Amino acid sequence: MSQFSIRPAVAADLDAIQRIYAHHVRTGLASFEETPPDLAEMTRRWQAIAEAGLPYVVAKGASGEIAGYAYAGAYRPRTAYRFTVEDSIYLDPRFVGKGLGRALLARLIEDATALGKRQMIAVIGDSANHASIGVHRAMGFEMTGTFKAVGLKFGRWVDSVLMQRSLGPGASNTPTN
Repeated sequence: MSQFSIRPAVAADLDAIQRIYAHHVRTGLASFEETPPDLAEMTRRWQAIAEAGLPYVVAKGASGEIAGYAYAGAYRPRTAYRFTVEDSIYLDPRFVGKGLGRALLARLIEDATALGKRQMIAVIGDSANHASIGVHRAMGFEMTGTFKAVGLKFGRWVDSVLMQRSLGPGASNTPTN
C-alpha cells in the first residue's frame, strides 16, 4: 500500500471522482444508477458530505493520479439515525486487487469512529459482488441480510446485500448527544 496515499477529497479531485463513478455506473452493479451523474451533480454530492462533516477521501497513486475514493454518508436522514453512516467505495479499474479498497474502508472506519459514529452500514449492489463482500467481511462487517431482486439493471434483477459493523463502543452504551 505504500504506493498510495489517502487524504480528504478536494474540489480538484472531482473530475477523477466523476470519471471513476461513471465507469462503475456504466459497467457494473455496485451502483443502481443507470446514467452517470455529471460533474455538477458529483460536486453537489461531495459538498453535502463535506457540509455534514463526514469523511470523503481519495487515494492517490505514486504518479499522482486518483486511484479511488470513498465516503461515509448519512445512512438515512431522520435524526434517530445520526450515529449510523453508510460507506461507499469506488476504485479506478486499473487499481482493483491491490488492497486499495481495504485501505479506503479502514480510513473511513477510523474517521467515522473519531466523529463518534457507532454503526457503519454497507449496502452492496449484487450478491455476486464477492470482492466488496469479502473486503467488508475482512474489515469486521457481518452479513445482516439480502434484499432479493430489488434492482433491475442491464436487463437482469439484482440483489442488495446489507452488512454492518459497530464503530467504537457500538451499542454498548448510549451517547449523551
